Amino acid sequence: MAVAFTKEESFETASETLLPDRPISLHPNLVTQAGLGMLEAQLQQARETYDAARSIEDVNERRRQAATPLRDLRYFSERVRTAQVIPEPTSTELVAFGNTVTFSRDDGRVQTYRIVGEDEANPKAGSISFVSPVASILVGKAVGDVVSVGGQELEVISIS
Repeated sequence: MAVAFTKEESFETASETLLPDRPISLHPNLVTQAGLGMLEAQLQQARETYDAARSIEDVNERRRQAATPLRDLRYFSERVRTAQVIPEPTSTELVAFGNTVTFSRDDGRVQTYRIVGEDEANPKAGSISFVSPVASILVGKAVGDVVSVGGQELEVISIS
């Protein structure tokens, strides 16, 4: 009976430790210098968490605790390896990767976002990915240009 219980527990543990890999974007891994630093910090955090999990004596608990950091290690290792640091833009004539752009929507809202890499994008904190629909359509535009996205018109107000 104890053997059956162990096998059942091992089966449950195995299913918990076989986490699918985090999806890797097919887009180039463009990042700002700060974005690369963020990726490196997350990679280091995953290493530390994985190392801590490896010190757990109980094999089943060790597998459970190591599953997520091991998956994160694979993801962040790949993202750091493929990162292409894009220098800060030197011009504010046209919207480019790394610029902060302010635009107005036809409903009167005014929004400001910095265009950054996929892993560093955080719309609530004021940054959007360069592959997002809004950023994609704004790149290459100048102050005063009007573009249409998602059934709305956006007018570029400022670029910094």
